[in-house]
Amino acid sequence: MTTAAPLPAARPRALTFGNVWLSLVLLAVMLLYPFVFGKALNFGVATLIFAGFAMSWNILGGWAGQLSLGHAAFVGVGAYTLTLLATPERVPAFFGGPVAPWWGALIGMGLAALLAAVWGALTFRLRGSYFVLSTIAVALVLRLVAINSSWTGGAEGLFMPELPRLFGLDLFDRKVEYGLAFAFVALTLLVTHLLRRSRLGYALQAVREDEDGARALGIDPTRMKVLAFMLSAALTALGGSLYAIYLQAFEPHTLLELPLSVQIALMAIIGGRGSIQGPIIGALLLSVFGEVFRTVFASANLLIYGVLILVITLFAPDGIMGLFGRTGRKLGTAR
Repeated sequence: MTTAAPLPAARPRALTFGNVWLSLVLLAVMLLYPFVFGKALNFGVATLIFAGFAMSWNILGGWAGQLSLGHAAFVGVGAYTLTLLATPERVPAFFGGPVAPWWGALIGMGLAALLAAVWGALTFRLRGSYFVLSTIAVALVLRLVAINSSWTGGAEGLFMPELPRLFGLDLFDRKVEYGLAFAFVALTLLVTHLLRRSRLGYALQAVREDEDGARALGIDPTRMKVLAFMLSAALTALGGSLYAIYLQAFEPHTLLELPLSVQIALMAIIGGRGSIQGPIIGALLLSVFGEVFRTVFASANLLIYGVLILVITLFAPDGIMGLFGRTGRKLGTAR
């Protein structure tokens, strides 16, 4: 009887200079933004947070090839955990009082990873549209729980209480929030770079391209996808904690709705699913166009926004980064 060949150990492979330099350029632009556009920090903070969401989604949706339309659930887990633990009237008694927001964010990440582990173990045996439907269902269940529970504020949601300062910095200052959002993006970008070079990254790509073939090589597809789901969920919950601080007040009808999950997925898909910098490009593109269309075209903004997404999907099915890659290869061939 033959046994499956084990997956060869991942060998360190230098990242292409193009990938590294593009990441550094994007980070440099983000660092310069508050100095150039100091009066538009609201837009900057929101864009960075959503770029982090899109990169977190891309770990599951791009590298593992599992389309999820339920990531709003993890945004909600992060936001609700930090806010509930920081609110004196709502924090469980065994904590002995309000929990500092940085500890609340870490607890939210742990809860999101645990939810993803259970969720993935139950649903990753499903494929295609069945898995997508399961992600929508779980997110809707969490939304109903939040709406019908008095502890979570019900349909009215929660208000962020006063938070202790972090190294003397006011967490409600937009400049501080921008710095935290930048750190979130930088962390998620670093994780993606490391994932690309890791044994887990190679295994996820094998599962994405041919699940049955990966299994024949000794890879456990379910285990790999669950690990990717847990990592994706934890990072999304971290962003959800920052999003709650940024919003200062939120309700389940906006935070746990399907449109938020779709928006996160679209940013990664349009930017380039499975690429490193694609989700950042997608988040920037959709945020800028969304803001411009809302201001210039008023009531027609959603129609034009939808047409733009359709055009990009038709003419750049691999996303913006895929389009750049094809163009570069054609220019190289022409030479």
